[in-house]
Amino acid sequence: MTGGRGGIGAAICALLDDPLVLDLPEFDVGDPDAWRALDGEFDAAFLNAGIGIGIADPAELTDAEWQRILGANLDGVVYGTRELAARLMPNGGSIVATASLAGLTDMPFDPSYSATKAAVIGWVRAAAPGLAAHGIRINAICPGFADTPLVAEELRDRLDVPLMDPSFVATAALQVLADEESGRAWVVQPNRVVPFEFRGVPGPR
Repeated sequence: MTGGRGGIGAAICALLDDPLVLDLPEFDVGDPDAWRALDGEFDAAFLNAGIGIGIADPAELTDAEWQRILGANLDGVVYGTRELAARLMPNGGSIVATASLAGLTDMPFDPSYSATKAAVIGWVRAAAPGLAAHGIRINAICPGFADTPLVAEELRDRLDVPLMDPSFVATAALQVLADEESGRAWVVQPNRVVPFEFRGVPGPR
């Protein structure tokens, strides 16, 4: 479990027996050497670590802030998936990556967050066939707004939808962990947990 000390990660951990929690400051998911140093055998993994930076204006996005959110939100999923497939899931298993509804639609105030979460969804969909050769399934959860510190106070005041309790998202994550299919993005909204229907691109005329 990455990012297991707060918000959705902590809620998922509360449903698990003795999870291995990988989180800052001891473990930086965006550092490939940290992943290479990880030992053990696993049959389930939640690649959940993520941050927002709250920069709405692209002109104000610094190199440092872009690299920070890229490392936490996307690199951690890519490096984690790679090491699980190469070494850490020798007998197969199931991976759940935490994306976001923001990866399927526009999210106000933080285009960098939307971009990285959309990339997580793209990674999950495209990596699934290659992981199948290792006996590994991978799926993404795409929660709407949950009641976690990631949702800033100024954003809370402008929402017209209720905030989900992290425990509801956690229960959905365990449901997706057991999904027998792979490469799907599950929309998680109040009282609804359903796979997103990608309609594909138009064919030739």
